[in-house]
Amino acid sequence: MQSNPAQSNPAQSDAAQSTGLLANPPVDGRELIRFDKVTKRFGDNTVLDRLDFSVDSGKHVTLIGPSGSGKTTILRLLMTLARPDEGTIRVGGEYLTHEERGGKLVRAGEKHVREVRKNIGMVFQQFNLFPNMKVLRNITEAPVTVLGLSRDEAEQRARELLDLVGLSEHVDKYPTQLSGGQQQRVAIARALAMRPQVLLLDEVTSALDPELVAGVLDVLRDIARTTDITMLCVTHEMNFARDISDQVLMFDAGRVIESGPPEKIFSEPEQERTREFLSAVL
Repeated sequence: MQSNPAQSNPAQSDAAQSTGLLANPPVDGRELIRFDKVTKRFGDNTVLDRLDFSVDSGKHVTLIGPSGSGKTTILRLLMTLARPDEGTIRVGGEYLTHEERGGKLVRAGEKHVREVRKNIGMVFQQFNLFPNMKVLRNITEAPVTVLGLSRDEAEQRARELLDLVGLSEHVDKYPTQLSGGQQQRVAIARALAMRPQVLLLDEVTSALDPELVAGVLDVLRDIARTTDITMLCVTHEMNFARDISDQVLMFDAGRVIESGPPEKIFSEPEQERTREFLSAVL
C-alpha cells in the first residue's frame, strides 16, 4: 500500500526531487528494522514486554497509544540511547546492540554500534540544536565530523536542505533568533543531512505553540511524499498519522495490540482499547 500524504509547498517538493539529497540506499521492500522479543525495564517497570515487530524499507510506520505505553522507548533503543534488557534489534540485517563472536551473540562494542546507527536519524521533541553555532554549522557539523564530508560539500547539502524546509534566509542566524517551529525545521534538516535510511520522529510538535505545528507537519508530509526514507513516527497528531502512514501500530502496556493501514485503524479498529484511545484523542 502506498501512503498518500497531503500536498504541501511545491517549491520544497521540487527541491527534494531535483537535488537527490534525500536519496537513501535503494528501497527494495525488504525488512529494514526487526525487534525480536525485546524487553526493556526501568526499575520494576516493564516498558516493553517481549516486543516483536518489523518495518520494511521505504515504509512510513506510526506508533500510537497512551503515554507510557513504550512508543518513545522504541525510538531510544534504535538510537542506542538505551539498550534492551532482553531480545535483539536488527537494522538492515545487522544486529544493533549485539554482534556475533565465535558463533555466539554478545554485547556489541561501540565501533559496531556506531556503524549500524549511522543509518538512523532522529528528530526529538526538544530541538537539541547547538546554541553557540549558527544554523548552517548546526547542520554541517555531523556530516563533516562523522561522514567525513568536505566543508564545501556539507554546506551545499545544508543549504539545499534549508531550502527544502523553507529556511534558506535564516542560514546565518543562531537558534535563539528563531521561533520554535523554525528551530524544529532546522532539526529536521540536520537529521536529513546525514542521509539516513531511517528517520525517527518523536512527538516533534509537542513542544511547539499550536500555531507553529502546521508548518512543521507540512514539511514532514512533503518529505514523506517526495522521498523513499523509511519513517518511524511517534505522534499524537492523528490526522498527520492518517496522512503519512502506510501502517499504524497501536501500543498498550509495552505491546502492539493492533496494527494495520490507517484507514482500518482509524475507521474500523478491532480492539476495544484502540477504540477507547481514539475516542479520547480524535
